[in-house]
Amino acid sequence: MSDPFDARKPRVSAWFRELRDEIVAAFEALEDSQTTGPFADRQAGRFEVTKTTRASDDGSDAGGGLMSVLRGGRVFEKVGVNVSTVYGRLGDAAQKAMAARGVPGMAEDPRFWASGISLVAHMQNPHCPAVHMNTRMFWTPNAWWFGGGSDLNPCIEYEADTAHFHAVQETYLAPHGAGLHAELKAWADEYFYIPHRHRARGVGGIFMDDRNSGDWEADFALTQDIGRAFLPAFLPIIETRRDTAWTEDDKEAQLVHRGLYAEYNLVYDRGTKFGLATGHDANAVLMSLPPMAKWI
Repeated sequence: MSDPFDARKPRVSAWFRELRDEIVAAFEALEDSQTTGPFADRQAGRFEVTKTTRASDDGSDAGGGLMSVLRGGRVFEKVGVNVSTVYGRLGDAAQKAMAARGVPGMAEDPRFWASGISLVAHMQNPHCPAVHMNTRMFWTPNAWWFGGGSDLNPCIEYEADTAHFHAVQETYLAPHGAGLHAELKAWADEYFYIPHRHRARGVGGIFMDDRNSGDWEADFALTQDIGRAFLPAFLPIIETRRDTAWTEDDKEAQLVHRGLYAEYNLVYDRGTKFGLATGHDANAVLMSLPPMAKWI
């Protein structure tokens, strides 16, 4: 039986690659434009691009992607922008995890296809917030859905930055339904909460998972607008804060907050768990971890 999604899968993969290219170009342009501050005499940062692969149990082609990482730049201390398209059969642990989430037919047919983009940026200046963005599509013979969002993670909070980040996202989500931004904002607040610290990871954003309204085109369009909202929501904040003077106490606060970020990604993040459980390149999966962090 033919797969009705055969023509849609390349569209999704191509869109995530286009978004990746746009973000990489914008971030390198930001590096080029940084001409003041303590890191201005450095060479502007550039992304190192590495092909990634997913390991299959039987050695067959299981897909892969591109890991793009910029380290030690003028603006970014470390930023990764990864895209991947992976497929094959889910292992027993992943099957059980999917079945527990309500995905039907895992025992009968554990084939899957997944494509997405994942971004995490850790900044040089402690007044510039870290940020995360991810969008993805997942398919099995019995189900499909979209997921993702973006959230802001400042160690030094500015109300104006938080308001801007949410306002841009609300603007991009408005065409997709009244109340949708409030729904996805509340979902992000719940998802990015760290139970063992009794606090949120950052100041929130938007998040969705298992998005299947029954209208694939509408859900894909929503996912695209979540991706399109990222640069206008994030770049103006960095352009405002990147020249702010900082102290050793500010840097200490940044390192401690990064420890919080690492704890969440290693203990709770669903994407980290799925990537490692399904055999994707471990370096790409753990790209989100900061270059330096501290615990007290």
